[in-house]
Amino acid sequence: MILPFLFVAPSSKKGRGVFTAEKIAANTVIEISPVLVFSAKERKIAEETLLFDYFFEWGNSKKKGAIGLGFISIYNHDYHANCDYEMDFDNELMKIITVRNIKKGEELFINYNASPDDETPLWFDAK
Repeated sequence: MILPFLFVAPSSKKGRGVFTAEKIAANTVIEISPVLVFSAKERKIAEETLLFDYFFEWGNSKKKGAIGLGFISIYNHDYHANCDYEMDFDNELMKIITVRNIKKGEELFINYNASPDDETPLWFDAK
């Protein structure tokens, strides 16, 4: 399930991103999509490819990886994200939820640290 007014477009942040053509209220589920889960062994292989920038750590041990279908793997990162994500390991699904009101035309961001305001530096910000 992806709300019909979400779309992918070029992003000033990096590459492509997910945007909205309508206002969205806080605490709205905007997407629920399946994921493709990699075993720990497959994840190590994927880390050496372009997929590295698109997959999520998966499972309670975080040793597996997952690529989100739908728009899941296209959401860009922000340390003060306007959306959050939830992982459903049993059903191999991810959910995107807004954490504040979103304006029409705004890009939707998740925090790759798994919490909307976590400022822990990520691999691409390491100096």
